[in-house]
Amino acid sequence: MATEVRAIQRTTRQSPYKMRLVIDQIRGKDVNDAVALLKFSKKHAAREIAKVLHSAVANAEHKARNANETVDVDTLYIKHAIVNEGPKLKRFTPAAMGRATQVLKRTSHVEIVVVEREKRVRVTPKKVAAAQPSTEKPAAKKRATAKAKSTKSTKPTSKKETK
Repeated sequence: MATEVRAIQRTTRQSPYKMRLVIDQIRGKDVNDAVALLKFSKKHAAREIAKVLHSAVANAEHKARNANETVDVDTLYIKHAIVNEGPKLKRFTPAAMGRATQVLKRTSHVEIVVVEREKRVRVTPKKVAAAQPSTEKPAAKKRATAKAKSTKSTKPTSKKETK
């Protein structure tokens, strides 16, 4: 199964800004990692996003079953996860001097797309026949030998050599 499977939840009663804080954490992750992260998150938006994620996984299983294919839930990952702004509910609250002020209760549209991750085949490079050790010294050894040569002086150091 190489096709994308998606799930959408519309008009979720949560501000898109708050939902995006959570959805940014799971974008691109494996489904199992994302479910674990959402399960232990303290944010209310995590519960709503978890519902959409479970729905996307169920949609993938259903689509594979109808196509007489197999899908491994452990290989699914979140390819696309986005939160858009939904319609605002307009309510009013009392204000000073008999007025009323408008309160916008924001809603969100959550969309999650899951795809089965392709299995990576490791290609082993061909080994070079009889790898020969290099004759060059490493840079550190070169510096050390150069430093040792430069510290040797031609001046005699002991009294016996001066006589």
